Amino acid sequence: MRKILIPLALALIAGSSGMAFAASTATPAAKPAAISSMATPQSIGGTVKAFDLKSHSLTLNNGIAYTLPSTFKDPGIKVGQKLTVQWKMNGKAYDATSVKLG
Repeated sequence: MRKILIPLALALIAGSSGMAFAASTATPAAKPAAISSMATPQSIGGTVKAFDLKSHSLTLNNGIAYTLPSTFKDPGIKVGQKLTVQWKMNGKAYDATSVKLG
């Protein structure tokens, strides 16, 4: 009985591993969720490190410079003030969609 079971088990293992490799190449991999979520607006809170209304830029204490829209109206932003920025990625740029004080 042992003489039959060992070769049979080896044959099953060798035969099933080939099917597993064939099944993995049948469909292409889906795009990761992180790539599609990069265009969605995100929110971050921080302290203002630099603010320039003429160049439409706002830098927080995390070192990231956010580009403000050309229609942005200054609600009284000052260096050292805490605020929340809604932003989204635009290529390699961080585009601010809204800024809330506090």
